[in-house]
Amino acid sequence: MARRSTELKADILDQISEGVADLKAETEEVCRRAFSEGMEPQMILAAISRGLDEVGKRYEAGEYFIPELLAAGEIAEKATAVLRGVKGLSLNSASAKMVLGTVKGDTHDIGKNVVGAMLRGAGIDVVDLGVDISAERFVQAVKDHSPALLGMSSLITTRMTYMETVVKALEESGLRNKVIVVVGGRPVTQEFADRIGADGYAPDAVAAKAMVQRLLGEDEAGRGK
Repeated sequence: MARRSTELKADILDQISEGVADLKAETEEVCRRAFSEGMEPQMILAAISRGLDEVGKRYEAGEYFIPELLAAGEIAEKATAVLRGVKGLSLNSASAKMVLGTVKGDTHDIGKNVVGAMLRGAGIDVVDLGVDISAERFVQAVKDHSPALLGMSSLITTRMTYMETVVKALEESGLRNKVIVVVGGRPVTQEFADRIGADGYAPDAVAAKAMVQRLLGEDEAGRGK
């Protein structure tokens, strides 16, 4: 009987992982059923995360593109929402909050939206400010939401330099050491991120998910010392 129960758990967890990876809308209902039948929330979250990891592999292999990343993120987000509010639940700071926006002078939002969807799917509470966001609005959002992370995007080379303006505004407001700053966008590079004092950089949504989870893990380890 115990072996049968273990096999059933493994089967439904595989359904969840494969559902996210294969972009199946019914994945949310599978998670709901698993949760209602008493399966450990942590195991369900881990299955969702494995599905997103597979999506990332397919993206890197050229099998998936931006529409698939966006769809996978939305499916994973709905699946994760089933578990929200469970006391003590955590998957690499799954309850962490992130403020996200495209910097002032740039109205591109596709890349930002994909990153937001992927991170929500991973359990991050994303506050999307939208596009053309000034340093003042970023600073105010950090004050209002007390996020663990602040993410900035830009697809215009001449506007990505505004990210440094935001970092300086955070410093002047005494908030820089209270939030992890990450940046991305087509013209952004690791060298640029290092130069402006950002904590992290990712070239795409798949890398952004891994980076954010790594930085949150490092932040938690630091606080635990």
